[in-house]
Amino acid sequence: MTDFDLVVRADRVLIDGKWKRAAVGVSRGVIARIGPRHAEWSATQTVALPTDEVLIPGVVDTHVHVNEPGRTHWEGFATATRAAAAGGVTTIIDMPLNSIPPTTTVTALESKRAAAADNAAVDIGFWGGAVPDSLGALEPLHEAGVFGFKAFLSPSGVDEFPHLSTTQLREALAETARFGGLVIVHAEDPDRLEQYAGSRYYEDFVASRPVASETSAIATVISALRATGGRAHILHLSSAAALNQIRGAKAEGLQLTVETCPHYLTFDADHIPDGATEFKCCPPVRDEDNREALWAALADGTIDFVASDHSPATAELKVGADGDFARAWGGISGLQVMLSAVTSGAATRGIALETAVSWLTSKPATFAGLEDKGVIREGARADLVAFAPGRTWTVEAGGLEHRNKVSAFHGRSLAGQATRTWVGGAQAHPLVPDAPLAGRLIERPGVGAMSAG
Repeated sequence: MTDFDLVVRADRVLIDGKWKRAAVGVSRGVIARIGPRHAEWSATQTVALPTDEVLIPGVVDTHVHVNEPGRTHWEGFATATRAAAAGGVTTIIDMPLNSIPPTTTVTALESKRAAAADNAAVDIGFWGGAVPDSLGALEPLHEAGVFGFKAFLSPSGVDEFPHLSTTQLREALAETARFGGLVIVHAEDPDRLEQYAGSRYYEDFVASRPVASETSAIATVISALRATGGRAHILHLSSAAALNQIRGAKAEGLQLTVETCPHYLTFDADHIPDGATEFKCCPPVRDEDNREALWAALADGTIDFVASDHSPATAELKVGADGDFARAWGGISGLQVMLSAVTSGAATRGIALETAVSWLTSKPATFAGLEDKGVIREGARADLVAFAPGRTWTVEAGGLEHRNKVSAFHGRSLAGQATRTWVGGAQAHPLVPDAPLAGRLIERPGVGAMSAG
């Protein structure tokens, strides 16, 4: 008999926030033992990482639009989870739109699970949706295992997922507070958005979604938290002008968390070409000073973590509008490149690799209540990534795994690349021919878990 199913040995393993020479032994999907690098253990498979690679926990991406069922031609579970595994992401939590139907009922959640069950290369959880018609009936979805409820304060872009008014947001927060739920918010104030007929000029698009739309919407969320005692999370923070509001709310003790995204940390408005609609997202990428303020806010803990907001569409919708930002779909496909983009950007700013990795692993895992993920420790899920932090590569959109080969990161040189990914101790990237997919369908902790397949 062997001691373990898998043993991974490395000169640098990220354990308790520090790098240690170690061997990690995996049994039945769980890290069973951590010991010296040259521990005399037997295993079904032993992997010794080269000296230029480190072993880190799998990335937990809490903001992914898979779009299946209904818009699988935009993105589906098979392609999205392959992209995730290729980028070192071992867990995704799927947004309730742009699938048809949106995940606003238990029946729709069951449709999502059925679509994902046989196509999970990584672990998949689900958000529910808070729309006007679902208010007052959110608890059944909570009990069915969703991680929380997505709400928009401005139009979502798809008719089947309408936004909430200020009053309805308070209703949603009051309702979820009664059963310990969470509301995650797309925070743009529709009254502060400018009329926009469209153009090829990126600066016109940015001007149509001004900083004030974010700061006003975030103020609305903070006011609603005070009134209800609920728990809220600000999605895809773009504007650094909101940071002081957020700091004040946290100092006040309100239950508020915040994420930003790799595209806001990588790009800046002055270097986005006119007509380059692959860079369109809402809220928009802003200027260079704003970008650097977001990095500083991650470093000081004002922003809690990073999520991809992977939001793909067909190439025709994304870049087939002759460069008109009004007609192009707003969303950036960053799932596969997020780990590399964030660690690469951190390195150029003198931020330690282990700090940057925490924004992608332990911190989002804690936010989602997934205490057995995002860490390398005995008893944790064996979601592991071999990562070469010094390996430089250039993103080629055609070589990415997501369905539609469009990416704002195309042509970008990044330092750091995932070379091998394990999900529950099973290799998810590179794919092993004829091996079963490694992913599971997961539920909010406290509800239970379901096995894929």
